[in-house]
Amino acid sequence: MAASTDIILGTSASIAGILNEKHGPEHLQTLKTFTAALRDVEYRDAVEEKTFSTLVKVLTRLCEELQAAGLDSEDVQTFTLQLQLTAECFRAQRNSCVQSIRNQSLLRELGFIDVSLKLLRFLSTVNMEIPDTIFEPLRCGIQFLGNLAVGNQLCKDDIWMISFPDLFLQLLSTDDEKTVNYTSMVIHTCLDEAKVEDLSKPQNIELALRVMELCRTQPELDWTVLIATQHFLKSSSLVENMYSEMSHHDRVTLLELLLAQLREEGSEDCGIPPSVARFLATSFQKGCGAVLTLATGSASSDEVLQEALTVISLLDVLCEMTSDHKQFMFLQDHPDLLVTTVELLEQVHATGKASKNIFSAAQNFSSFSGDGDSSSYSPVISFKAHLIRLIGNLCHSNTNNQNKVRELEGISLILDNCNIDSNNPFISQWAIFTIRNLLEHNSENQKLIATLERCGTADYSALRELGFLVEERDGTLLLKPVQGSTSRRTRTHRASDIVKQRGYVDILCAAADGSSTAASSRIAHCCGVGQLLQSLSGVITWE
Repeated sequence: MAASTDIILGTSASIAGILNEKHGPEHLQTLKTFTAALRDVEYRDAVEEKTFSTLVKVLTRLCEELQAAGLDSEDVQTFTLQLQLTAECFRAQRNSCVQSIRNQSLLRELGFIDVSLKLLRFLSTVNMEIPDTIFEPLRCGIQFLGNLAVGNQLCKDDIWMISFPDLFLQLLSTDDEKTVNYTSMVIHTCLDEAKVEDLSKPQNIELALRVMELCRTQPELDWTVLIATQHFLKSSSLVENMYSEMSHHDRVTLLELLLAQLREEGSEDCGIPPSVARFLATSFQKGCGAVLTLATGSASSDEVLQEALTVISLLDVLCEMTSDHKQFMFLQDHPDLLVTTVELLEQVHATGKASKNIFSAAQNFSSFSGDGDSSSYSPVISFKAHLIRLIGNLCHSNTNNQNKVRELEGISLILDNCNIDSNNPFISQWAIFTIRNLLEHNSENQKLIATLERCGTADYSALRELGFLVEERDGTLLLKPVQGSTSRRTRTHRASDIVKQRGYVDILCAAADGSSTAASSRIAHCCGVGQLLQSLSGVITWE
């Protein structure tokens, strides 16, 4: 212990020498020795307050000298040494705080936070030919703040009070990924419910928007994603204020993070307030018409495309919120949400049938095998299927909504959207699911289905392309290989692959003229999903 005491006293004297002498390389070595010694737990706990008091004076002197030299210092060698000394001071401070509440409190009381933040503010404005010369002290200083804040509320509050929002925003805008990442770590460590509410104020919202922009442009930075998912999404006021100020690109990012949060957490633990769900439902209703512009030439505009993609992302979130998340099922009663969804499905469906466009049904299965052209990818993939899914969710065990869909002639509309469509994987399953929810304990809807007349089989050209014919025999549909075509084994594997990859279920007995009002009550099914509809008969049989 005596030897340790001698080392501590010797280090303290050496640091005092840095304060009183002209800076040189030997002083840098002294600080490096101190930094290395602070890795030892016993040494950290034994360092006297006097040593830290001297260190903060050294840091203050460095801050004053750097600021006095200015941004255009001609003595590059001296300026560089001062930056190296500053970085080593920050490293020593960083190491001293590791698992040491005592040292955290000492450094806070001695004024390290204020002088460190002054240095960081200055360093973030300096440009040098060798960027790492500046980035090294920047990174170390921010790491110090992170270690100082961990588990210490007083330090968190002091750092936040001085840095928020301008310095944080300045550091997040630095052209150095590590600096940005470490700053995000400090913000995440300091954040709490009250500070999140501070972020939602108009004068501070730019910082939150910068975090969300980084989530989009640098998704590999984990801390910004954690800030968004663990803090931002839990504040309805912040979500609403950010959303109103965001570009459509960043709105899509926000919605993607929200969707991931809904899927990853337990149904009761996602932390997203009900008011956020209401806001998103209203946003979907107000902006959903933007999707229809994709059917015209205006889709070539990136702004128009991004606005439409925002609507598509909103739909995905609403589908997830109304899928086994009890806390969001009040959306079944959200004013006109169901009406808007049914009407949008009707418009999209009619647009797709009126001419060849992005909403038209397609049988482009080559893209699923990996041989297709990725440039032909549709931005509205699964959009109609998800509209049908949302209708089904909103009608689950809800008689009023079941009746409303019938009154809007939505049942026949849904039945007319069950054919194979490579732009809408699983559309048939979602249609069957939705019809099932519409019929459950609803005699009026069941009667409507029972009155539908059979008008022949629907177009099954997609199956014919796979080498199969559909034939009716004694009220049953038979699936037969076309004579002289590719071997049955090859055809079967191709058809099976498509069913496995995309989950298609085809209504083969829709109206012969394609109209929705005369849709047949015979639904062909695969994979056993037809059992969902006891009131609808008809099985496709392989021969």
